[in-house]
Formats: sequence, C-alpha cells, structure tokens
Amino acid sequence: MTCAACQGRVQRSLDRTPGVESASVNLMTHAATVQFDPAAVSPNRLIEVIEASGYGATLPAVDETAEAAERALDHAQDREYRSYRTKALISLALGAIAMLVSMPLMATGGHHGAVDPIMAWADRVIGGPLAAWFPALYAAPADLLRWSLLGMTVPVVAWAGRHFYTRAWTALRHRTANMNTLVALGTGAAFLLSLVATVAPDVYLTRGLMADVYYEAVILILGFLLAGQALEARAKRQTGRAIRSLIDLSPKQARVIRNGLEIEVPLDQVVVGDRVVIRPGERVPVDGVIRSGTTAVDESMVTGEPLPVSRGPGESMIGGTINRTGSVTLETTAIGSATVLARIVKLMRDAQATRAPIQRLADRISAVFVPVVVAIAVVTFVAWFVLVDDAAFVRAMTAAISVLIIACPCAMGLAVPTAVMVATGKGAELGVLIKGGEALERAQALDTVILDKTGTITQGRPDVAAVVAAEAGSEDEVLTMAAALEKGSEHPLGEAIVRHAEAGGRVLAGAEQFEAIAGKGAVGLVDGRAVAVGNAKLMDDYGLRVAPLGEDAALLAGQGATVSYVAVDGQLVGLIAVADRPRESSRAAVERLRGMGLEVVMLTGDAERTARAVAAQVGIDDVMADRLPDQKIEEVSRRQRAGRVVAMVGDGINDAPALVQADVGLVMGSGTDIAIEAGDMTLMRADLDAVADAVALSRRTVRTMRENLFWAFIYNVVGIPIAAGVLYPVFGLQLSPIIASAAMALSSVSVVSNSLRLRGWWPRSRRVPEGAVA
Repeated sequence: MTCAACQGRVQRSLDRTPGVESASVNLMTHAATVQFDPAAVSPNRLIEVIEASGYGATLPAVDETAEAAERALDHAQDREYRSYRTKALISLALGAIAMLVSMPLMATGGHHGAVDPIMAWADRVIGGPLAAWFPALYAAPADLLRWSLLGMTVPVVAWAGRHFYTRAWTALRHRTANMNTLVALGTGAAFLLSLVATVAPDVYLTRGLMADVYYEAVILILGFLLAGQALEARAKRQTGRAIRSLIDLSPKQARVIRNGLEIEVPLDQVVVGDRVVIRPGERVPVDGVIRSGTTAVDESMVTGEPLPVSRGPGESMIGGTINRTGSVTLETTAIGSATVLARIVKLMRDAQATRAPIQRLADRISAVFVPVVVAIAVVTFVAWFVLVDDAAFVRAMTAAISVLIIACPCAMGLAVPTAVMVATGKGAELGVLIKGGEALERAQALDTVILDKTGTITQGRPDVAAVVAAEAGSEDEVLTMAAALEKGSEHPLGEAIVRHAEAGGRVLAGAEQFEAIAGKGAVGLVDGRAVAVGNAKLMDDYGLRVAPLGEDAALLAGQGATVSYVAVDGQLVGLIAVADRPRESSRAAVERLRGMGLEVVMLTGDAERTARAVAAQVGIDDVMADRLPDQKIEEVSRRQRAGRVVAMVGDGINDAPALVQADVGLVMGSGTDIAIEAGDMTLMRADLDAVADAVALSRRTVRTMRENLFWAFIYNVVGIPIAAGVLYPVFGLQLSPIIASAAMALSSVSVVSNSLRLRGWWPRSRRVPEGAVA
C-alpha cells in the first residue's frame, strides 16, 4: 500500500465481507487487524478478499512473537529506505545531466522548455555559460540529443520508477486507482509523447506541432518522488523507534546459578525457576523475585518513573530495567513472551495497528480522490488547449501533468497513523500504555475523571491500624481467623491483614470453600469454622448487627482507615482497621487534573466516612462511597447520560465493569489482569500524575492529527488549482511539473515530520530532559 486510496480500498473490501465484525487497515505498518466470526468467514477467505482488492497478504506465523514481528518490520523498512535512496540519487543525477543536455533543444525549438519555468530559468542562468564551455553540445543534431535523453530516461522508468507503473497496472486490473495511477499517467504520458517525438517526429511536424520532448521532466519527477519516498521511509522508521528501544533493553546473556556455579548462558536458555545473579550496572534479563540482596533499580524505561526505586527480598524486578547499586539474586518468574517487557511490546504493536475515528474523514475523501484528480487533469488539458494560442498543446500537457503529479493522497493516509505510532511510543516513555488510536482520540475530549480509592489514590499497600475485639472474641482470634481466610485473597486489604498476622509469628491455616463477594468481602471455612470478613453489608447478609462496634468503627473510619468486620460461626467477634495512606503525589495530581479543566470524583466501595477522610487529604470534594460494582457502573452511566465524557481510573476486579463502561478506562499497572484487560490505557507508574500525562498526551496527539489532516487537505486544495493554471491569467505563471513532483514528495514527508515532533514533547509538569520540548 502506498497511499490513503490503497488503504481505503483494502479497508472497504474487508468491511463488506460477511462475517467481519471490524477491520483496521494501517498504512504505516502495512497490516490489517480483523475481528471476525469463524463460523462465517475464515482467515484464508480474508486473504482472498484482500488479494481481490489488488494487494497481497499473508498470515503471521503462529509462533511469531511481537519482538520478532517488529524486527522483521524494521528490517523491511530499512531495506525499503536504502532501495529508495539509491534509486533517488541515481535518478536525480541523471535528471541534472538530462536538464543540461535538453538546453540546446530549446534553441532549436524542439523542446517544451520555453513554457517550463524550471527549464526557462536554467536556460537563462546556465545556458549561456554552458554554450561557451561546451560548444559541441550546442552544435549536436537535435535527433542525437533526443536519443541521448531517451537513453538516460529508459533506466529510470524501467528500473528506478518501475514500481509506480506496475502498481498502477495492478490497480487498473482491479478496477481501482491510487497514487501510482496519478504518477504513471503523468510521467507515462510525458514519456510516450517524447518517445514518439524521438522515433517518429513527423507525426508532430506534419500536424504543425513541434516535436517536443519531456525526458528531463520525467526523470526529475520520478527522482523527486523517489527522494520523497526515501525520506518518508526514513521518517516512518523513526516512528517505530520506541518499540525498537524497548526490544533492545533485554540483554542477550544471563548469569545463572547451575550446580552451585555462576555461568553465563544465552537468554533463551533461561527457564522459570532459575536463579539469576545481577550485578550493579547490569540490565535485568528476566522478570523475577529477589531472593537475596537489596538494590536501587532504574525502571524509567518501562514505567516512566525518573528516580530509582528500592528493591529487596520478596520484591519483583522487571526485565530490561537497570540494577543501579547492589548485587541481587533473582528467581525467574517469567521468560520470553510472558515478561512485562514483551507484553508491553505486544500491546504497543497492537495499538499502532489500530485506527483513530478521525481517520474516517480521510477515508471518505480518498475513496473518490484519484478519479476526481484525473477528471480535473482532463478538464485542465482541454481548457488550456482551447483557450491558449501560444504553444497550446505543450502548455496543456504541462498543466495536465502538473495536476496529476501534485495531487497527493499519501499525506492523507499518513496523517493519523503516524501520529498514533509516535504517541504510543511517547506514552510508553511516560509510563502510559495506550491500547490504540480510538482511546487516544476519546481521551482528549474528557471532562470528568472518576478515581477509585484503594490502589489508585492510595498506595494500594495498606497496613493494619487497629484490631478491636467484641465481647464474643479476642484480638488474637480476630486477627488469626481473618488472616487465615484472607490468605486466599488477592485484595490489598486482605493482603495487609495476612502480612500483619505473619509478621507477628502466627502460622496460618488455609481456608476451604473460599469465596470473594464483590464489594462486600470474603467467606470460607477455617479449621471447619465458618468465617466471614467484610463490610457492614456482608454482616447484614448474615443477620449480624455491627452496632456494638459502631463507636470504634466510626472513630477509625474518621481517621481514614477501612474497617472490616470479622464473624466466626455466625457471631461478630471483632473488627480490623486497615489504613491505606494516599500516595505522596495524589494531591498534586488532583490539582493538576483540575487545572486541565477536569472534574475529579472519588468512587469507592469503602464506607462513607473512610472515603471522605481520604478525599479530604487529597483535595477531592465529590465523593461517592459504599458502592458495589454494579452501582459503580450506574454512577459512570449517570454522568454519561448527562453529557459528560468520563474516564474511570482503578486497579481492582471490582473496578473492571466501570472501566469498560467509561469512555476511557485507565488502569494502574499494579492492578489485576482482569482490570488491565478492561482498560483502554495502563499506567505503569504507581502515580496518579500519569493520568494527567495521559490526558495531556492525547490532547497533543489529536491536535497533531488535526494539523496533519489540515495540511494534507489544504495542500491539495491549494496545489491542484495552482497546477491547473489558476495563476496564469493574472500573473502569467504556470507551475512546472518538476516543482509539482517536489511539492508532492515533501507533502507526505512534512506530515510524518510533524508527527515526529511528538517524540520531543513532554508534559509541562514533568522534568524535561535536556534538549526536549515541553
């Protein structure tokens, strides 16, 4: 695919295929992502549909990893760039020679240069000295000069620019048209007219026409177009730099302990359970848990966190990060495609293959763009031929060729996907993983941000603040029974209770028939005794009154602690208060979000008093507490029905439904896999400031998309009339096809370059690296 018309053709073919639910065709990655009903259509049928639209297609290898696919794409793009660069340099060199050889023809009247501004300028500036330096050239017969020019043009047309003609022919066979059609028509017409003037000049002379040749124009047009494609290919490679940088983070070797000895092995020979030794200054080769040693780890390349973080025994390390200080021994927990780094690369590749809704505008225009341009070129030729007296045929040909050459559907096709590719890479640099262009576009329109409390506003690693026993129990029984039950839970509050009990030396029995009750707590059997741990609603379900502990619960909740009641064998035995302190950055992040014009709301399943105490600490006034998962969905929906564009930020299973319901779901990277799957963006930094970064990036990206589309459209809106000759009646100016080709080449390059500016963009609130743009 070479332009928006190509992309649109494949897109429409897939969209119309029975059984296809959605399709996303990406001009940048040359990939189509299709969601389909396997009972109605097969992958092989999808390939047939694409081939019927005029393009080849293959399925990715079943075992192909995202890293391998990215390396293959990188290699293909590099090969494409080098090929275009070589062809462009040779073509432009031949074009310069052809221009010099063409000048003597202007003196004999057998050349169109008299009406071509570029050739006319060259004749004035270079022609005089050239005639003095090379008198033999000006004395050469016109026929010899034409045949010499033909000899220089054939290799450019047949080799360097061959793909323009073969792709145009393929499109014609499939009854469609694209950028190659315009180039082939323009340069092909010029070449064929010149060929006739060279081989059989009498065809023109007997009809009172000059045997004009356009060889140098053909060569230079193709040369400039190839130069533009080379620059475009080079720029496109740069849009994928973020993924390549991530892939390169993983070292090729690992130092493992085998049979009591430290040995270095290739990374693909490391297995789960291996002990890996990592020394100061080395990159972490795999995901794992520290078994011995303490260190400070630079995770900036994965999470966006600029400062090193401390890590010790029992804590995890991410492959690709840098071990800054101490030496540690790591037990491998994930390798290959299961590592965090590999999952990030896959998510970014998937995101870059998606389309933003704003692309639909370019798709609609590209569907009719090429036929309209061809029609304009025909009308232009007729108008010039009929209305102009001086060299009417030559001027008509020059204008028609200029119209065909200057029209550029490439820029329209690249305007949105280039911005999405660079933005997803920039997001990863900021610690924000974006699932696609649609999420980026929606996020820029947000006006409301709803925040979960636990693990989002707070640190997500709460500690037990108090254990209170009722008359029916003791503090030791309350803590032991609750911890034994919560040993099977992944909830942060349950983990805090277990951690506190184990720190006191208690040996905890496992729970049987464990069941987590969303929004309420958990129940199960511990040593044959029925245990329930949860909020007042759970106790109500079992007919237990919490009033005897009401005063203690109210006092602790007012201090920002979350209260969980404990019941054993149908009796309330006490409560445990767990305090989860707000993150240090939460208050500043809330203020920043407000400064961006966003309404900030807290939505939590915690009790009202606890929620309001935490909200007061971070500056949130609008608090919705004591909400179950289905009630969280309703709160999000209620605001959406009122016309608000809502983001939900959370990290737990009970947040997943609301994350799906929200216009944009943002998940803390420490959250559960279910929540991450439900979200549109994953925040790798345990920091609410990443939410503001995500919104700021989306706003900047959508602005870039709109700039790209504006310039792509305005380029054609202004360029085509100028090429048609709208300036000639007033200023006597006619656009040279050579200038038109240079303008076309630069249009797509300018769009990609504008998108690349996002690489240097940083949110104003963050520390900006030297040389970057805030």
